[in-house]
Amino acid sequence: MNTAHRSRRLAATLSAALFAGTGLTVAAAPAAHAAASDAVAKLPISSYSALAVDNVHQRVFVADSNVGYYLNSGTIAVYTFEGERLTTLTTNQAHVSGLAVSADGNTLYAGLRDRIDAFDTTTYQRTTVASANTDTCGREVAQSGGQLYFTTPYASSTSQCATAETHLDGIVNGAHTRTGWNDSGDLLLEAGAGDRMLMGQPLNAKAADPFLAVYDTSDGALVRNAARRFADGQGNGALNLKDLAFSADGGKVALADATAGTRLLNTGDLSDAATGYRALPEGATASAVAFSGDGKYIARGASATGAVPDLLVQPADPGDSTTPLEFVFEGSLDGDRVVPRGMKWSADGSRLFAVTTNAAGGQYWLHIIKPPAVQYDARFTGGLTHSPGQAVAGEPLAVRGKLEHDGPAPAEPLKVKATRTDASGTHDLGTATVKADGTFTVLDEPDRLGEATYTVSYLGDLTHRPATDITHTVTVAKAPTTIALTAPGEANLSDGIEITGRFEARGKALADRAVLKVVREDRLGRGTLSSVTVAADGTFTINDIPRTYGDVTYTVTWPGDALHEGSTASAEIYVRR
Repeated sequence: MNTAHRSRRLAATLSAALFAGTGLTVAAAPAAHAAASDAVAKLPISSYSALAVDNVHQRVFVADSNVGYYLNSGTIAVYTFEGERLTTLTTNQAHVSGLAVSADGNTLYAGLRDRIDAFDTTTYQRTTVASANTDTCGREVAQSGGQLYFTTPYASSTSQCATAETHLDGIVNGAHTRTGWNDSGDLLLEAGAGDRMLMGQPLNAKAADPFLAVYDTSDGALVRNAARRFADGQGNGALNLKDLAFSADGGKVALADATAGTRLLNTGDLSDAATGYRALPEGATASAVAFSGDGKYIARGASATGAVPDLLVQPADPGDSTTPLEFVFEGSLDGDRVVPRGMKWSADGSRLFAVTTNAAGGQYWLHIIKPPAVQYDARFTGGLTHSPGQAVAGEPLAVRGKLEHDGPAPAEPLKVKATRTDASGTHDLGTATVKADGTFTVLDEPDRLGEATYTVSYLGDLTHRPATDITHTVTVAKAPTTIALTAPGEANLSDGIEITGRFEARGKALADRAVLKVVREDRLGRGTLSSVTVAADGTFTINDIPRTYGDVTYTVTWPGDALHEGSTASAEIYVRR
């Protein structure tokens, strides 16, 4: 597996090159840490349809639908929680699609082309539960309220599957039942706590505004409760559903929406939750979503390219700002993206099972990821300092501090996030790398005079809790300027005088070349000479014919501007007759 470490290393390298010689290191990549344990199995399948987990016997089942021809045989690959393949079950001349495991873990239900079969999860002995209407496209299977529900698309060929009329059927109290619920497209099913079941409709040519519905499955009944369509009056915002999941307690619903990203809804009425999840990284399209059984985590799968993360694992509470654990899947060892409906958790939240596929969609991998079981505290110590001592507009400023953490050393350096708040608002300064000794340096170039307050945050990760923010206020002054003059000590009245000089301005480059005021003072009085414009290299020359003999003083002045102090310099010359 290739985690997001690759993208962070690249960002750190680029930043180090940009700031070479400053002693400062700033990384722009997100602060995320990879799981220490991740097993990957190459799946013996050429098409994916379903994933199911037996928590009692610690088994993972992955189905290869193999639709396309009515005599095709399907397969179900069986793995341990550690990624060892135990066996491959073959469904002779009947493709297999939906999977569901009974609550006691003893039975695996599989939706086949023309029936529902059951497999013993330890002996793998197969029995037929019930015949079903013929399915050409692949069906969903879910167990809820002690009953088994499955979808049956009606299509004569796979070319009709996207818009096929799909029925919700069930094995209710042991008998095959057509519930009467139906609509177009490959309807998705998901069971949840409290005898609830979700049914969601993918976007298709016959459903421009797809629905999501919650069903009560208790007592062998199937009663629709909340339902929602998402498009507004202009037809914008329609659901583009790829996956759906209940939270561990059933109170929330998360959707992987290929257009909107991760939606978080209240189960009771399917309204938007008061606080949602942050957007997926730019370039990532939502493909899968799953809550851990212990209620701690949510996994958000995506389709992305290059160094953009394909998987984020983060706290299930959307208000928790802990930085997600990020994974980038690339190439022949990982796959390239998380498949739709391709993630499940173990009941205790100790493992996430994620199926990935390559860009062509013909190869598949099973990733078994173990989030850390323990989180440790982190804290800023010693306050923040800055250098140079006087901050100057338009010049680099280094803000330094120290972050300490409990627990073992992280596999990758921690990151802190920094902002600057001044009279123009709050400005994001990106992230800075924390060194092995806990120190970090944030580089900035303030461009506004007055007070600037720097806030440094550690958002935490799945191993470390967030730290309390630390702040530091700096007074930003105008940048200094200097004028240096080179003049003769004596001159003749008839020969004239030439004075050369250099003007230097620190901080932000001047918008235009500086224009200097020249004043001559002699025994006859004081007068202003023609101004001189500083050359591009900072040099200038003053030529004058003095009007009298004796001591003559030339004073050169620049008044300054909004970000630069003014400066002045004088030269005294004795003029002979």
